[in-house]
Amino acid sequence: MFRIKRLYTFMLQSFMPLLVMTFFISLFVVMMQFLWRFISDIVGKGLSFDVIAELFFYATLTMVPMALPLAVLLASLMTFGNLGEKFELTAMKASGISLFRIMSPLIIVMSVIAVGAFFFQNNVLPVAQTKMWTLMLSMRQKTPEVEIPERSFYDEIPNINLYIDRKNPETGMLYGMILYDMTRGMDNSRVILADSGSLSFTEDKKHLFMHLYDGEMFENLRDNAMGVTASGYMPFRREQFDDKQIYMAFDANFNRIDEGGIRSQYVGQNISELRHSIDSIGARVDSIGSVYAAEILSAPMMGLSQTLSRREGDSIVNYRRPEVAMEKPLDLDSVFNAPSASYAKTYLNQALNKARRQKMDYEYRSLSLAEEAKIMRKHDIEMQKKFTLSFACIIFFFIGAPLGAIIKKGGLGTPLVISVLLFIVYFIIDNSGFKMARDGKIDVYQGMWMSSAVLLPLGIFFTYKAVGDSAVFNVDAYRNFFNRLIGREPKRNLELKEVVMRDIVPEDAVAMIARFDADCRREAEKISRKNALMRRMSIKGLHHLKDRLNDIVDYLSNSRDMAVVNLLNNYPFNITSRNLGAVIDNNRNLTDLISKDREAAGDDKN
Repeated sequence: MFRIKRLYTFMLQSFMPLLVMTFFISLFVVMMQFLWRFISDIVGKGLSFDVIAELFFYATLTMVPMALPLAVLLASLMTFGNLGEKFELTAMKASGISLFRIMSPLIIVMSVIAVGAFFFQNNVLPVAQTKMWTLMLSMRQKTPEVEIPERSFYDEIPNINLYIDRKNPETGMLYGMILYDMTRGMDNSRVILADSGSLSFTEDKKHLFMHLYDGEMFENLRDNAMGVTASGYMPFRREQFDDKQIYMAFDANFNRIDEGGIRSQYVGQNISELRHSIDSIGARVDSIGSVYAAEILSAPMMGLSQTLSRREGDSIVNYRRPEVAMEKPLDLDSVFNAPSASYAKTYLNQALNKARRQKMDYEYRSLSLAEEAKIMRKHDIEMQKKFTLSFACIIFFFIGAPLGAIIKKGGLGTPLVISVLLFIVYFIIDNSGFKMARDGKIDVYQGMWMSSAVLLPLGIFFTYKAVGDSAVFNVDAYRNFFNRLIGREPKRNLELKEVVMRDIVPEDAVAMIARFDADCRREAEKISRKNALMRRMSIKGLHHLKDRLNDIVDYLSNSRDMAVVNLLNNYPFNITSRNLGAVIDNNRNLTDLISKDREAAGDDKN
């Protein structure tokens, strides 16, 4: 009977709640970024709550591809960081359980999430993007809610500029009104001044009703039969009124546009539709390019051309090609032998204009082909995105889980900082690759998989280090490495011990140093010789001296004399031919110091 092991259940119970929590946190963060970006298209339009909620729902679905990798990275970091901080991971490894076995249930979960992310990208995301952008375009086309400010012109009403001096918020009355009406054009504009008035909408919200009191109107009469007078003045009409009502077309309703236009774009297509679109656009680009190439080949040069034939499949096609070989050179200077200078100038201007027209024609054709190629790249980019999300989730898991096991820091602080930094790097690389692929600077697959190619070695490196329990973040190890790289020898940092469990015996210490010093002098003598064999033997001897030196330092570090400890710090970590002389000098100083201490101790006893 198949049973899930308790270890696997424990790992799932530790990982899944954190994944759900971090996913919704990441989704909230990216939704705030979306709201900050499109706030101007939403606010001030008088939209109902259900329309805004529908927009936010579809926008949330479109933000899943950005939030899911970050959630996986943060959840895996927190899970294994908590296990390492509480020494639970150490206990598992001490029981003989490898890191891969500990990660195995989560690897299965991540495989399921990756497969689900692929189907989400292919089936759900196109529908969500279609509906979201349909709502966004509908909101942008909706007229804003009328909210007229005081002492400034309001131009949100189409072809109307309205100024008011003050308004009464309780009654809605407007005072000191100036209205510029340009619905019939600038030449037939009219200006209305009113002492007070009010604005309201009709029941169908398709017209704006203005009720004005005590004012006058000035109106141009260009379209009037009288036209402009002989003196050049334009007639106008002036009207004074006590009560005037004006209706203006102003659709305040929210009208959804058709989804068909967005659905046919690359954002609303799945993989099969994207492949069909790419094939169609590619065939169209090839066809247009063939037509342009045939026209260029058949275009005459300097009025001379030649009819040639070529085989295309089973048929023979005739085309005209410029004749390069001529019996005699073309006399271009004959243009200046025209009857007059004006004729020569005319010939040159005609030739120049013809060259410019031909250049503009070729530029237009190249731009049209470039635009078609850009559209095809956008379709290809959208198709590659169906796969990159799943792969990014797996890569981030194999970065976060080993990294959490290495740093052994749980909670939300350190994992959040590391996750944000790694995700910023991923986002910058991914966005750069996307832009270069969109502009055609690199191939589409190279641009879209660039971030995965950069982070994959990082995931392999962290996994390898975590499995081998390597100290990736050991500062001393990196310091020693760079010191060796630049040729700087590390220094010992011994301190006087407060509690000594075993005192040193001066006679034994002096004997150890004497034997060590004798070996150092023999190796120095070998190095001084010019015999290559002796030099190679001295290299092995130096490694042996290093072990002997470490034994002496370990023994003498129990000394109660600070001067002895300071001399021990003068010994290098590695003995080489360059510092062997300094080691011999330090042996002599250390022997003299211990001998004096021994004599002083003997005098005290006497």
